[in-house]
Amino acid sequence: MKFIPQIRNIVLRELQILRKNHLYAFCMVVFPLLTALFFTSLLDDGVPLDLPIGVVDLDNSSTSRSLVRKLDAFQNSRVVARYPSVTAARNAIQENEIYAFLYIPEGMSEDLLASRQPKVSYYYSMASLVAGSMVMKDLKTITTLGSAGVGQATMRAKGYTPEQIQTVLQPVRIDAHQIGNPEASYNVYLSTAMVPGIMILFMMLISAYSLGMELKFDTGKDLLAKADGNIVVAIVGKFFIHFIVFLTVVLVFQYYIYGVLGFPRLGSVWNILLLCFLQVAASIGFGIFAFGLMPSLRMSMSVCSLWAVLSISMAGSAFPVMGMDAPLQALSWLFPLRHYFMMYEVTVFNGFPLIDAWFHLVALIGFALLPWFVVSKIKNAMLTYVYIP
Repeated sequence: MKFIPQIRNIVLRELQILRKNHLYAFCMVVFPLLTALFFTSLLDDGVPLDLPIGVVDLDNSSTSRSLVRKLDAFQNSRVVARYPSVTAARNAIQENEIYAFLYIPEGMSEDLLASRQPKVSYYYSMASLVAGSMVMKDLKTITTLGSAGVGQATMRAKGYTPEQIQTVLQPVRIDAHQIGNPEASYNVYLSTAMVPGIMILFMMLISAYSLGMELKFDTGKDLLAKADGNIVVAIVGKFFIHFIVFLTVVLVFQYYIYGVLGFPRLGSVWNILLLCFLQVAASIGFGIFAFGLMPSLRMSMSVCSLWAVLSISMAGSAFPVMGMDAPLQALSWLFPLRHYFMMYEVTVFNGFPLIDAWFHLVALIGFALLPWFVVSKIKNAMLTYVYIP
């Protein structure tokens, strides 16, 4: 029990450090919350709307104008310009004025009525993957609907019943169900991975920075003296207040997305609390471990930055890990965000039992325990290392 007064004294010492250095307040509270507000507000509509596209209508008939009006009525696309030629429209794409354009050749309506299968082309830019995919879907849909509309009018003139027309035009009816995220909201699947990833970045950086500042100002000996030379007590006392502050910020974010924004979830509140606890513990543990491997303020923060930024790509939220090459799939297990995201998907988003994510649970606990392997090196650094800028 003698450790409790020592931990209390170190916590009070750390509170004084946090109060004097305003960088801690910005990186531990202000910036993470601003990040959460930024991403959730940016994706507030769920999906991008009214993406600008163009039209090259050389037919200029009632049929072609009807196609353009239907295309403009789609939620994701908005016809912003009409061009006299394909060259002009292509230049507009290259100058980032539009994401795509629909090319309607001259004589299209006559060829349709004569059943000569005219070619209607659409061109889209995939420089932006999301925008290109969404406008491509709209352009593909409108061209299919155009041919179906002509076929419907022709069969109606020939005396076909509505049931017969429906059978010919759509022989197989698709009944699609998007499980978990029925609105296909980008906010739901991006913000729940991107924002925690950036929060993990701040946790890692602050953990390494806090120890590095002890080394820089040669206050590590005072820290150890308050812990009676016990480096474990020193680390627990020093990062206790960090853990509480970061955990509070993470819980505020979770309440914001589930309680205010109404993000879908099937898991219980206890699974969310456990995941938040493991997220903070694993992130701080990795930051301490990085400093222990390289007791240098600059090098340890560089490692934390690199690892946290790479983890956003390796988590599997934007690009599935199973689609990566085998070496990258193996490498993805070394990032805390990957295990956080998998636990979120399994236990919170889909509501499966915790046992289904046991490996990721153990991995996050392992990240939290990493400092045990470097505590002696951290103690040696506090006692003997000389800070080198």
